[in-house]
Amino acid sequence: MCGIAGWYRRQGRPVEQADITRACDTIIHRGPDDSGVHIDRDFGFGMRRLSIIDLEGGHQPIFSEDGRWAITYNGEIYNHPELRAELDAWGWKFRTNSDTETLLAAYVRWGDDAWSKLEGMYGVAIWDAKERRLTLARDPLGIKPLYYSLQQGGIAWGSEIRTIRTIPGHEFSIRARGVHDFFMFGHIGKPRTIWNEVQSLEPGHVLHIGAEGEPEIRRFWHPRFEARHDLSEAQWIEATREEFMATVKRHMLADVTVGAFLSGGVDSSAVVAAMASHASAPIKAFTMGFPGTSIDETDAAARIAKHLGCEHIILPLEPQDAGMMLPQVQASHDEPCAATAAVPVWHLSKLAAEHVKVVLCGEGSDEIFAGYKRQRTALAAARSAPYLRALAPLIAGLERIPFGSKRLNYLRQNARRFRMSAMLDSNFQRFFQGTQISTPWVREELYQRGFYERQETEKPFAALEAEYFGWPGARDMHPLDQFMLADLTVHMPSSLLNRTDRGSMAHSLEARVPFLSHKFVDWSLTMPREMKLHGKTGKYALRKAIEPWLFEGAIDNRKLGFQLPFAEWFSGGFSSFAQEAWNGSGASQAGYLDNQAVEKLFAEHGAGLANHGRILYAIAMFSIWWDQNIDAR
Repeated sequence: MCGIAGWYRRQGRPVEQADITRACDTIIHRGPDDSGVHIDRDFGFGMRRLSIIDLEGGHQPIFSEDGRWAITYNGEIYNHPELRAELDAWGWKFRTNSDTETLLAAYVRWGDDAWSKLEGMYGVAIWDAKERRLTLARDPLGIKPLYYSLQQGGIAWGSEIRTIRTIPGHEFSIRARGVHDFFMFGHIGKPRTIWNEVQSLEPGHVLHIGAEGEPEIRRFWHPRFEARHDLSEAQWIEATREEFMATVKRHMLADVTVGAFLSGGVDSSAVVAAMASHASAPIKAFTMGFPGTSIDETDAAARIAKHLGCEHIILPLEPQDAGMMLPQVQASHDEPCAATAAVPVWHLSKLAAEHVKVVLCGEGSDEIFAGYKRQRTALAAARSAPYLRALAPLIAGLERIPFGSKRLNYLRQNARRFRMSAMLDSNFQRFFQGTQISTPWVREELYQRGFYERQETEKPFAALEAEYFGWPGARDMHPLDQFMLADLTVHMPSSLLNRTDRGSMAHSLEARVPFLSHKFVDWSLTMPREMKLHGKTGKYALRKAIEPWLFEGAIDNRKLGFQLPFAEWFSGGFSSFAQEAWNGSGASQAGYLDNQAVEKLFAEHGAGLANHGRILYAIAMFSIWWDQNIDAR
């Protein structure tokens, strides 16, 4: 696990070692154990290393025996022992025991065909000194980040945007569409970033660029929903148990102690239970608690940890503590981040890093096994669409009636959202509606008029569907598959995996996600839909598969997720942190949001007339980001 950075200046213009060292030093948190830099005239790259495998011999960059090829990479390849045996037989003379050298050998042997053979997470840079050709690649699900910028005839790249911003002569301007993305979803829609001049290499893509010309980018993996019907229910459940046990075992590969995050829900409980069956010592399990709130899961997690014989460590998080750490959490991101779990992941990672270097997490299960409530709601909306279209005028009239009761007001808002969802044309559009943190009518009031008119469209969800899923055949997919595909390819890399990577790596902690091995994902997408969503029960096969590992009723609780209790906290003292962040920030004068509208949101939420917790949190984090990146500069 590392952080990487580089600059291919091209045109014979020299790259100085100091330029690469400076870029790498901005991500020392990703790799405090070691560093390395390689300069080849107008090319240079480097890394910061967190030693996990081959602690002594895994120094990067690693070179081929003839010196032609060199690699720096961030990630882990879990099937590298098997690949290593094949490459050894081919004739590669290994000089280390690291997965980095295995990856380099695989690329030299197979070229771009190597990517489909790897099981792991990675952002990788490979330099061909003979052809003067750079290759950048990112793992299929986007677990590890990789950004690049094309400026001054060259290309700069890095695991985090901050590495690129150190490159001499490069300029950066705020992308207005990125600001709109953020206040709509709480993150910037990839491959865009908050900067006009920077974009992310998309998951499952490889980029090649030589001494002349534009980069060539192509996709080497994409999810395929191809359900099989050759197994019985019992066979699917047993196959789920076996496949999951195997992927967890591979993800435990390390020369250091591996722990786990445990929330008490299905996903993390499944991971810890599978780990316990493979481990020779008690698993160190880490849990975040929210004392006195409706989403506190510490009791459930404690019971599961005790049942599995874990060494269980609980970290409570109070509103005043969360408010104080908001600047640190935002500083761990290059872009404004309002992910619901950004604060707890950052805080829990800080605790875990005091005990282990690696943790396994449960991210990805909801996306591949239909575990989200919003997926079920979208299906219900799709089925209700014909009836609601007929009743639309009556419902719209009822929605305009002002309710004095807080409960009735919430019901009116939820009814309005459901009606709008039913009126949409596909579950791709319902996905975008279901993952937004602000509604179109809130944004119409919140945005300053000019910004609103430039960014908002009459049919925003249809526009987003066309942007991300406009390819032939997308509309022919089953509605559940549409929603799952959107979750897996849009929300996962843009938000969920981003906050997991940044929150953990801020404390030099490697977070692994066994549900998101692309080989396990490929297998899961062959499962029939009824084995995922069984009536109203999501993740049906997974639940049944892990039942024998846990006690009765262990995973019957409603899904709470790894998040902050926004509604409760913003009704109390946490609100003052957010308001102070906004009022004291240059963001309030930046021309994006209307100050009076912002104050109205705080007032409505404080009075209990609406739940604006998500958008208020986003306003606070944007304000902090602005001060750290714009005003400070």
